Amino acid sequence: MRPGLRHQQQFYPDLLGKQANGGKRQITLYEILKGHSFLAGLPESQLARLSLLAREVSFQEGDVILSAGQHSKHFYLLLSGSVCVEVCGRAYTICVQALGSGNAFGWSALLDHHDTLFQVRARESYTALRLDAEDLCTAFRQDAELAAEILRRALNLVAGRVQATETKLAEFCGVRALKKG
Repeated sequence: MRPGLRHQQQFYPDLLGKQANGGKRQITLYEILKGHSFLAGLPESQLARLSLLAREVSFQEGDVILSAGQHSKHFYLLLSGSVCVEVCGRAYTICVQALGSGNAFGWSALLDHHDTLFQVRARESYTALRLDAEDLCTAFRQDAELAAEILRRALNLVAGRVQATETKLAEFCGVRALKKG
């Protein structure tokens, strides 16, 4: 965490709806992270550490969240809505992969001085938790197990992105893509 930043317990409306008494239950960032599929199974201490770093963000349909070639600064955990991972050229934009609630993107922020490879655009209004790359790097230096686990999971994201890109390329070439099993 950057010097001078102190975590304040933040509460959010329950993503699952109303309580039995009709009132809205408030949940913490920790509870949201605990329920996110990218972080499933992480120890409580690691989730607590990540909850200190996470900030809620929202975007509207059509907003560009990441541009190809820009320096990666944030890693995102989607909570609601959806985004499209795109390859862009001067005359075209191709959606390689659509991501929804429970997915993550921005893995290049986990690498030192790495530029974003894909553009990410909001397909509809969405909310996400954003983790700052510098803060994550600091947390990784302090907790090697957290670093190894998040990077292992991020590698799965990379593999999924490569597979989606291969599939889209095969479609353009008129070749049936092989299903990975």
